[in-house]
Amino acid sequence: QVQLAESGGGLVQAGGSLRLSCEASGSIFSINAMAWYRQAPGKQRELVAGITSGGTITYADSVKGRFTISRDNAKNTMYLQMNSLKPEDTAVYHCNTVLFTTTNRWIPTNPWGQGTQVTVSS
Repeated sequence: QVQLAESGGGLVQAGGSLRLSCEASGSIFSINAMAWYRQAPGKQRELVAGITSGGTITYADSVKGRFTISRDNAKNTMYLQMNSLKPEDTAVYHCNTVLFTTTNRWIPTNPWGQGTQVTVSS
């Protein structure tokens, strides 16, 4: 199993930036892809951005042009650079390992952790 540790959340004003980190440990050789998800109060968890080992990247329409996903394989770490943050970006952000299917589905494969809280004030 893979252990994941998210960090980097916090309180920021609208228009500001944050960088989230997700460090993986354990059976990292089994990772096909990784992704960031978020869950706002009263809403379902949604895919924010994903990246595969082959370099395929996807973004939710709501964050395109503002967020950038990346990974440092040497550090077993995935990042989410979030710029031009909006109050509607407020949520708990989770990272997860993902099975990226031949039909372009991103299926989370690891138990969900606590995530990291991002709060954007207006």
